[in-house]
Parts: sequence; structure tokens; C-alpha cells
Amino acid sequence: MLITDRQWKDTGMARDIDVNSLEGAMGRIQSNWIWFLAFGLGLVLLGLVAFANLFVTTLATIFMLGILMLAAGIAHIVLAIRGRNSSRFWVWLVSGLLYAAAGLLVIVNPLLASAVMTLFIALALLVAGVARLCVGLGSSAGREKIWFIASGVLTMLTGLLIATGWPVNSLWVVGLFLAVDLLIQGFAYASFGLALRTTK
Repeated sequence: MLITDRQWKDTGMARDIDVNSLEGAMGRIQSNWIWFLAFGLGLVLLGLVAFANLFVTTLATIFMLGILMLAAGIAHIVLAIRGRNSSRFWVWLVSGLLYAAAGLLVIVNPLLASAVMTLFIALALLVAGVARLCVGLGSSAGREKIWFIASGVLTMLTGLLIATGWPVNSLWVVGLFLAVDLLIQGFAYASFGLALRTTK
């Protein structure tokens, strides 16, 4: 299939427009490096505050989870009422009532909810660790096999530590996970902002 000069020029112009648009977008991102840095430092500050108050952070996290579950339950109930002629009316209604009841239980008794969530985290880490260990043992690649096995063992040990300290550690485990996540995300955003600044 022959391409005419007109088609070739149109293709080149489109490519130039795409390149210019990409360069413009990158330029706008680089010019806002300070916002990425500020956002990252803000997350780091929140992470440090969370580290200093793990019990309060745990309760606040559980309480917010209860509010979200209650809101989701109310939304399900409203949708069920609006679609009461649907064949799935009772499914939406029952699921909404369960969501709302669970949310109210979490709000009323956050300590119990924290204990349940901590136990769930421990079990999830144990299962994930066993799965990674099985993948590593079944892998034929040398370096990847070692990393998978090490990751699986570390994840299993973390789950075992949380499980053996349950339910006492349920007062701070959820807050610890949130604090660590805030710090990691904060350092990532701050590093990204500094990287944008140096490439300007």
C-alpha cells in the first residue's frame, strides 16, 4: 500500500503534536514539583504523629471504617427501596442491613472490631506467606526463588508475631500499619518531587 506525501506529512504532524503534548504535560508536572514534595512531607508528618499515638490512630481508623460501612449500608438500602420492583430487591436490602449493622457494631465497640481486624491481618499474612513460600519452592529460577522464599518466610513470621500477641496487640497493630503506610507513601511522594526538581 502506497502512502502519499499528504498522508506522510499528516502522520508526521500528528507525531509532532503527540510529542509536544507529552513534553507539555511533563513540563507542567515538573513545574509542580513543590506540591509533590509538600504532600510527601505532610504524609511523613502524619505518619510520625500516628507512630506517636498508635492506640488513638487504631481507634480513629476503626471508627472511620465503621462510618464507611454504615454509609455503604445506607446506600444499599436506599438503592433497594428505589428499585423495589426489581428481582434483586431483597438482596440489596439484606446486604444493606448487614452492612449498616456491622458499621454500627464497629462504631459502638471499636475495641472488639480492632481485635477482629488484627486477627484477620495475622491470618492474611500467614496465608500470603505460605503462598509466597510455595511459589518460591516451586520456582526454577535461582535469584527469584531466593527472594520469594525470603519474602514468604518474613511474611509468615510477621503473621505469627501478630497472632501470638493477639488480642493485646490489637490496640496498636492497625495504627502501626497505617503509620508505616503513611511514612512510605510520604517518602515516595517527597522523593518524586525532588527528582522532578533535579530534572528541570
